[in-house]
Amino acid sequence: MVTNEELAELLFPEIKTSIDELEAKYPPRSLPEGAQVTRFAPSPTGFLHTGSLFTSMISYMTAKKSGGVYFFRLEDTDTKRTIEGSERDLIDQLAHFGINADEGFYPEGDKGEYGPYRQSARASIYKAVIKELIRKGRAYPDFCTPEDLDAIRKAQEESKVLPGYYGVYARDRNLSNEERVARINAGTPWVIRFRSEGDHERKTKFVDAIRGEIELQDNDTDVVILKSDGLPTYHFAHVVDDHFMRTTMITRGEEWIPSTPIHLDMFRALGWKAPKYAHIPSIMKLDHGNKRKLSKRKDPEAAVSYFLEQGYPTQALLVYLMSIANSNFEEWTIAHKSFDLSAFPFSIKKIALEGALFDQDKLNYFSKEIIARMPLEEEFELVKEYAKGHDEALNAQIERDPEYVKKILNIEKDRKNPRKDYAKFADIYPLIRFFFDEEYAKILEAGLPFKEGDKKALASLLLDCKNLPFGTDEQQWFEALKEIGAKHGYATSNKDYKANPEAYVGSVSDCAEALRVAIVGTNQSPNLYEILGILGKEKTCARLDAVAARL
Repeated sequence: MVTNEELAELLFPEIKTSIDELEAKYPPRSLPEGAQVTRFAPSPTGFLHTGSLFTSMISYMTAKKSGGVYFFRLEDTDTKRTIEGSERDLIDQLAHFGINADEGFYPEGDKGEYGPYRQSARASIYKAVIKELIRKGRAYPDFCTPEDLDAIRKAQEESKVLPGYYGVYARDRNLSNEERVARINAGTPWVIRFRSEGDHERKTKFVDAIRGEIELQDNDTDVVILKSDGLPTYHFAHVVDDHFMRTTMITRGEEWIPSTPIHLDMFRALGWKAPKYAHIPSIMKLDHGNKRKLSKRKDPEAAVSYFLEQGYPTQALLVYLMSIANSNFEEWTIAHKSFDLSAFPFSIKKIALEGALFDQDKLNYFSKEIIARMPLEEEFELVKEYAKGHDEALNAQIERDPEYVKKILNIEKDRKNPRKDYAKFADIYPLIRFFFDEEYAKILEAGLPFKEGDKKALASLLLDCKNLPFGTDEQQWFEALKEIGAKHGYATSNKDYKANPEAYVGSVSDCAEALRVAIVGTNQSPNLYEILGILGKEKTCARLDAVAARL
C-alpha cells in the first residue's frame, strides 16, 4: 500500500524543507500592538490601473497610520499574461505618487527579510507546503485533460448543477495512491488540487474590515493549487505568501469576495490564522445610464499613465482618490485648509461600500486648488519636468526664457485667493500661448473676437491705449484706462452705464474687454494689468498698432 508520505516524496523528491523550517525562517514580525502589515501585489501584465493605485494607496495608508509595514509583492505566476519590464513601470509609477514600499520586490534586488517577493522565485516554498498537504491527505494529483474537464462541464450543464470540480464531479479525488503512482510513473501529466472538506450546503462567515460580517456558501471545490508548469495559482500562492510574509490585512478588489471561502478553507487546512480581508469597492463609470467598472479598453482614465500624460499633479489624483476612500475627507480639508494626506485621520472602516463614480470635474477642482496653492518655484519645476516629456511647445519656451515663463505662471498667484486657471499642466500652453510673438501672430491671423461696432472708433481707442502707464500700481493704471475710455464715450463705472446705457458706447468693462481681445486674442484671460506688465510697453504697443491697422 502506497502511503501519502510516499506519494508526496514521489511528486516532490527535491523538496527537503519542512513547514517548521519555513516558520522559523519567516517568524512573526515584532511590531507595536495594532500595527498592520499590508501589501500591494500586482501582476506584471501592463500599466498601473487607477483602481490599483486606489488599492495601493489604501494599503499604504493603513500600514502607515498604524505604525506597521507596507510591502510590494509581484504576483507573476500567470506567465502567459506577463509583460516584460512592466514590473519596473509599476514600481516607478507608484514611487511617482509617493507610495514607496518599506520592503519588497525591486528589479535590482529584494529589500526585506521575508522574500523572495516575486512569486515565480518562490516555487520551492509553495511545493514544500503542498508536499505537507499531500502528506495530510489535503491535496492530490489530478490527471484530467482539458477534454476531460470539458466533458465534466457539459455533464453539469445537462444536470443543471453548479459548475466546478467537486463531489461526484471531482473525477480523480478518490483515486487510490497506487493508481496515482502508476500514472505518474507512466508520465501522465498532472496538476495538484486542494482537497476541500467543505460543504456547499453550509455557510462560511468572516468579518470584512470594510463591510463587516459577510456570510457566503462554504467552499467544497477542489481547486487547482499547482499548475502543470510548476507554478501555483493565485488562490494558493497568496495564502502561502501572506502567511509567511506575516500580512495582517489583505486589501483587494471586491471582485474577490466570492473566492474568500476558498482561501479561508486553505488557511484552516494548514492550521494558520487568516489575515483580515478588506474588499475595496471598484471605481465606476456611468455608461449610457448604467454603472460599470472603469475599463482598460474603453476608458483612458483607467490607466494612471493618462493622468501623468495630462500633467495632473500627483497630489491631486491622490487627494481625489482619498475623497472616494473616506467621505469625511472633503469636510476635513475645508476645516483644516489642507490637502496633506499624512495629516488626515484616514480610516479603512469609513470606506463606502458602493463603488464611486469617477468624477473628472471633482478631480479638476482638487487639481486647480492644489496648483493655485503651490509656491511658484515648486510649480515651475513640475511644469518644466512635465513639458520635457509631454509638451514640446511649452518646453521650447521654457528653455528659451525660463524667467519669462515664471512671470506668466505667477500671474495672480501671490494673493489670498489666487487664480485657478489650470486643472492640469496640459492646460497651460493653450492658455498662455498669446504671450509668445509667433503664437500671437497666428491668433491675429485667425481673427479677433471683437464685439460688433464702429471699427474706426475701436481702432482709435486701441491706439490711445498705447498711452497707458507702465510701472505704476494697478489702481493708477485702471484710472488711466477709465480716462481713455471716457474720452471715447465709455462710462467710467458699470453703475453709470446701467443707469443710462443710451448715453454711452459701453461701460469701462467693455473698454477693458476691447483691450484684452486686442492683446490676448480672447475675451477671457488672467489679470490684464499683469499681462501688460509682463509683455512690456514696446510689445504691447506693437500689438495695438498691428490690430488697429487691421480694423
